[in-house]
Amino acid sequence: MEFEQITTDLDNGVLTITLNRPERLNAWTATMGRDLIEAFDRADADDEVRAVIVTGAGRAYCAGADLQEGGDTFRHGDQGGSTVPRDGGGEFTLRVFESTKPVIAAINGPAVGVGATMTLPMDIRLAAEGARIGFVFVRRGIVPEACSSWFLPRVVGISRAMEWAATGRVFDAAEALEGGLVRSVHPAGELLDAARALAREIAENAAPVSVALARRMMWTMLGAGHPMLAHRADSRGMFYRGRSEDVVEGIASFLQKRPPRFTDRVSDGLPDVLPGWTAPEFE
Repeated sequence: MEFEQITTDLDNGVLTITLNRPERLNAWTATMGRDLIEAFDRADADDEVRAVIVTGAGRAYCAGADLQEGGDTFRHGDQGGSTVPRDGGGEFTLRVFESTKPVIAAINGPAVGVGATMTLPMDIRLAAEGARIGFVFVRRGIVPEACSSWFLPRVVGISRAMEWAATGRVFDAAEALEGGLVRSVHPAGELLDAARALAREIAENAAPVSVALARRMMWTMLGAGHPMLAHRADSRGMFYRGRSEDVVEGIASFLQKRPPRFTDRVSDGLPDVLPGWTAPEFE
């Protein structure tokens, strides 16, 4: 399958996914959503991929949903029917949530609407100095989507999340940094280099299975009701990984002062450190 609205490039363990509709400021479409989900499916199946960067072509990251259909843009399904169609942005963010590879957003320009919410399940966000971000849904007569009512308060806190969601205003990278939405702000020409340096640090030094488990544990525990659930997951993770070839290599490489050569593969499956936890079905 060839992608229609994104491009991908794998270099030294780092997969860069680029939203590729620069003539429309990389505005979101159903086709782009399908492309992105397929790209993440492929990334999870490929042990050569150790980290993922998502960025945009041209001067924008993603200007939100493509509004060429005007007032019918968000009119999906039959209002009188019993079936509610799934939000496409949410299908993508749920796929990112399930990723076994760490994900870095390199926000190179405007990121508005779904262009902002699609970054929330990504693990680290970096922004260019000229980037502007907005959760503008109430100004369009709709509501925050892409599971952002779950993700955004967990990323920045409920007060900041409600301020941005209730005003719908567009803000600059400095405010995003101050509010904890992004990790750092960079000159536009240095953004991808900074993202790649961070991704390479992961790819070159960390055991892939351990990273995948840490990611799953961290995100899942955001919804846990008691730290005992984390203690159980931690204990299972330490038990399974403590018996692995990777831990032998990790300690040996440290003692011998050399780069590690981890051999355990994510594609062989992850130990179940969260027994009984399953995502609810969509109804």
